[in-house]
Amino acid sequence: MSTLGQTPSQGIGDAWNERMRMIRLRRKKEATRFSAEFRIIPAWLKVTCLVLYLIALSIGVSVVIKVPDARFPDVQNDTTLATLAIAGVITACSIFLSAYILMLGYVSRDARRRGMNSTLWTLLVLVLSPAYLGIGFIIYFMIREPLPYPCPRCNNLVGPRFNFCPTCKCDLHPSCPNCKKEIAETDKFCPYCATDLKPAELPESLSTSQA
Repeated sequence: MSTLGQTPSQGIGDAWNERMRMIRLRRKKEATRFSAEFRIIPAWLKVTCLVLYLIALSIGVSVVIKVPDARFPDVQNDTTLATLAIAGVITACSIFLSAYILMLGYVSRDARRRGMNSTLWTLLVLVLSPAYLGIGFIIYFMIREPLPYPCPRCNNLVGPRFNFCPTCKCDLHPSCPNCKKEIAETDKFCPYCATDLKPAELPESLSTSQA
């Protein structure tokens, strides 16, 4: 179907699908690991979660020991089992709440390093996630901007919103010479019209300096 025959909804849908395709392709360049991602969460937030857990655990155990009526009915006469039971309940609740809080901290820091509005995204995740079973986190991870990545021509880091590399002028959002639709730097053939895409050569001055 030609562009003139497309409805506004089709045009929006095509633009969204193309944006998501480019984001997925650029995310493949992110060599991220869980340990590295966990380190971007603020240290004070991790310590706060740990301290609150220890406080809740100490209060729960103290109440169970000093107030037998506060124990679960099945272990009301066994102090050891009652202590283990309340410790398990507090630990399970703490893991859930801590994961939620730490994820908020991660979203705030991750959005900032990706050039996104960290305050807006943190508030959006905070509002949506409790009531809609984590939908705020899902939306964030689906449409977050890619991290800065190496230029496909000179390997210098470029921002995900850059149109051209500031070092070698490489077109970071190239288009197919035949159908004019945006393609990825790694595409060997146009995904829309199958045109053979030849990689651009380095400028002579740049290739000489790199040699």
